[in-house]
Amino acid sequence: MKLIVSLKNGKSYQKEFETHGKLLNKKIGEKFSGEDFGLKGYELLITGGSDKSGFPLRKDVQGSKRQRVLLSGGVGFKPKRKGERRKKTVRGNTISEEVIQVNTKIVKEGKEKVPKLWGVESKPEKETKSEEIKKEEPQKEKTVKKEEVKPKKEEPEKETKSKEVKKEKVKEEPKPKKESEKTGENKK
Repeated sequence: MKLIVSLKNGKSYQKEFETHGKLLNKKIGEKFSGEDFGLKGYELLITGGSDKSGFPLRKDVQGSKRQRVLLSGGVGFKPKRKGERRKKTVRGNTISEEVIQVNTKIVKEGKEKVPKLWGVESKPEKETKSEEIKKEEPQKEKTVKKEEVKPKKEEPEKETKSKEVKKEKVKEEPKPKKESEKTGENKK
């Protein structure tokens, strides 16, 4: 089973456990002590989860079985149109052996931080490096665009001049006359 703990600052940590411990038969919205999962001094609130097939736990469906229910929104169904309803398969709000992931949030914090208690290293922030790269890239693109624009402006001017010359040549050449026009006879 995976236990996912969400912190108040938006970060979340997950850890796998072999058993459900004291979470069996608990429902979404119930609180429990984090001591069974290595979080001494923490109190956690169950916010959701999913089973081994990926079906989500839904708070308003009683029991621990999978059921097909008519949904108009919320967990398990996002309507595309206003007023749309559809039958979807979801799992009840009670945690059973088939639940593989349990989502929680912290209600009461302990003395030590979650990453330290679980031995999870937090990833170094790469935001500063990516921001520097983003700042450098647009400057390079601007210089390249300026060089490309100049030749494009010169080429159309040459083309327009050659078109004007062709038009003048066409006007200078007289059109060949038909035989009837040469003789001046009208055929009826």
